[in-house]
Amino acid sequence: MQHTAQKKLKYSDLDQKPVLLFDGICNLCNASVQWVLLRDPKGIFRYAALQSDTGQELLKEHGLDVQNFDTVVLIDQNKVFLRSDVPLEIVRRLGGLWSALYIFKIVPSIIRNFIYNWVAKNRYRWWGRREQCMMPRPEWKERFL
Repeated sequence: MQHTAQKKLKYSDLDQKPVLLFDGICNLCNASVQWVLLRDPKGIFRYAALQSDTGQELLKEHGLDVQNFDTVVLIDQNKVFLRSDVPLEIVRRLGGLWSALYIFKIVPSIIRNFIYNWVAKNRYRWWGRREQCMMPRPEWKERFL
């Protein structure tokens, strides 16, 4: 019997575009991903649910918790962004008028992350959750890992 070793996914194996990892069962997170997709016609970002095999591998590769899904994660090459830094990095990369929102980077991260954590803690109660991860539209499918 021949045994083939399964190749582990590494960020370097991807197409080098920033990868947004999100809670796939969170309605707020799914709505946020759809918001980004609609404003990203150039396909700047790739996406994966934190719960997916790809999401889990990327979390492990970067030394992040694979069971606690209280933050979105943006991986860009060897940089990892968490919590309130993620939406700021997204709008910066989207460009145009959206990049003006990056001005909120001047707010100290302790304040930004306090607000982020409060929303994250209450997101299921306020926006609900799904039984399973969202299925992307056919035109977006290639952006999901």
